[in-house]
Amino acid sequence: MAVNSSSHPSAGLPSRKSKLSAGAALFSALLAILQPASAQQNEVSLKIDVIAWGDAIGGLSFKSGDKAGTIKAQSFRYSEPVSYSGPALMEIYKNGDGDEKLVAKPSKEDLEHELKPLVVEEPKVEEGAPPKTGIALELAKRRLKAPNLVSLAQLPSGCRRATLLLAPMADGTYLSYVINDDPTKLPLGQIRIHNLCPFPIAMRCNGSEPKELKTREVITVPGVDGAFTYDIAYKEGDEWKFQEHNIIPVRPEEQTQMIVLRSNNAFFKSADGSTGGYLQSVTLRRGKPD
Repeated sequence: MAVNSSSHPSAGLPSRKSKLSAGAALFSALLAILQPASAQQNEVSLKIDVIAWGDAIGGLSFKSGDKAGTIKAQSFRYSEPVSYSGPALMEIYKNGDGDEKLVAKPSKEDLEHELKPLVVEEPKVEEGAPPKTGIALELAKRRLKAPNLVSLAQLPSGCRRATLLLAPMADGTYLSYVINDDPTKLPLGQIRIHNLCPFPIAMRCNGSEPKELKTREVITVPGVDGAFTYDIAYKEGDEWKFQEHNIIPVRPEEQTQMIVLRSNNAFFKSADGSTGGYLQSVTLRRGKPD
């Protein structure tokens, strides 16, 4: 084989050094061709429903290449979805308060209650605490150049639809909690239940045996005759306490999910200031994804 040959190159043929140079040039050319394809693998295209985890948030937008899109983030409910195409790590910016009907600043109750189940992976950094890591660190770095950048959301690949919960942090930024709502993950006619309480809950679904859900645990349950029947209890210390028995519609043409949480936000309060129970819940519905 040529690589084992000890003979000198013949006149008129390129030297070994020339062959290596030509090979390096070819390799560089191939990289130039392949790099755009590689970059495209890190981009996503989907529709996103953004929900404020607490008071509504105004003045939000995202960047998709050279384009910007406005985001509406209503309290604990879907608003108008946004179409996004761009890097899987989506940047979210805030410029002012936007719509006057939206309350931009988190209340004290938001910071004390709504954040608890969402900061398991991204804790607030206080004096003497460990340094930021992961997305929190990347956000801090990018904010040095763009102070109006307030959140980074890691979007799932191969997904057509997602829900994004934005939880306010004490430093004016927002923690993004992403839920993959692609039809393969959230089938029509079923209900997906998220425990976003800072403690375990137990649910009896459609008369089945009770199931314990730890914080951030998720289960998906089929509807029965267009409805979902459940009993729910929560764990306080070592004791289980029953809260309620209820029935909610689960329509065969809709994606339905239920978020169980513990919140004192005004969204859940009645005219007399009561919240109607120790636990709160949000039911989200949308028609068949495009």
